Amino acid sequence: MDVVEIDGLNLAFRRAGNGPAVVFVHGGAEDGRTWTPQLDALADEFTVIAWDEPGAGGSSDVPDGFGLSDYGDCLAGLIRALDVSPCTVAGISWGVTVILELYRRHPGVVRNLVLADGYAGWRGSLGAEEADARLAGLRGQPEGSFDPTLPNLFAGAPPAEFVPLMEAMSADVRRHSMLTALTAMAHADLTDVLGTIRVPTQLVWGALDARSPLSVAHEFERLIPGADLAVIPGCGHVSNLEAPQAFNDILRFFLRRT
Repeated sequence: MDVVEIDGLNLAFRRAGNGPAVVFVHGGAEDGRTWTPQLDALADEFTVIAWDEPGAGGSSDVPDGFGLSDYGDCLAGLIRALDVSPCTVAGISWGVTVILELYRRHPGVVRNLVLADGYAGWRGSLGAEEADARLAGLRGQPEGSFDPTLPNLFAGAPPAEFVPLMEAMSADVRRHSMLTALTAMAHADLTDVLGTIRVPTQLVWGALDARSPLSVAHEFERLIPGADLAVIPGCGHVSNLEAPQAFNDILRFFLRRT
């Protein structure tokens, strides 16, 4: 793991491989380790980079007042500091919300987009009532009780090979930082950004995603000009871990043709 300082924060990241750059953006209550199957598989052909967002993994804690725009600015700063701009940016769940903010504020650093099982913010994709209910549920969890599998995260039981990884990430979750990120997600509505996207965009969704249902995917497909939607059968919200081979095949095909 390497570290770069951006806007006074130390941002940790994993980097492997050579070739066109792909920057991976993890979901809430995760860190860059969640992309292990993608980094392992794609480093043979691409430079693969997975950041730990501020407040996650090996990165600095989020300062008071940190918001969605700050996540976007830090991600842009990382991309520029690593001299990989413009690059493909790939994200899942909350990571998609961060990427949309990145694109809104810094479109020049983005060459292509891969948006998986995500949201234009909870408020934007699910509505105010559901967004507020999800945030209230997270705030109501006792300290140290975070469940890394969350309700309906997978279509079935969590993949056994990745349970230790998820438990390790869960053990490192910092409650304040997690709530900062997910509060930003609950309040965000970036629907207006979708129609402004002018780069090749691959959407990847689990067919059985109960957290961000296929209706959200179809809304992204409708609003993002030229977006292509790939649906993975029998798969839930964390498609990159539940169906890594299918996920990686979709990414590789998209990256080769763009």
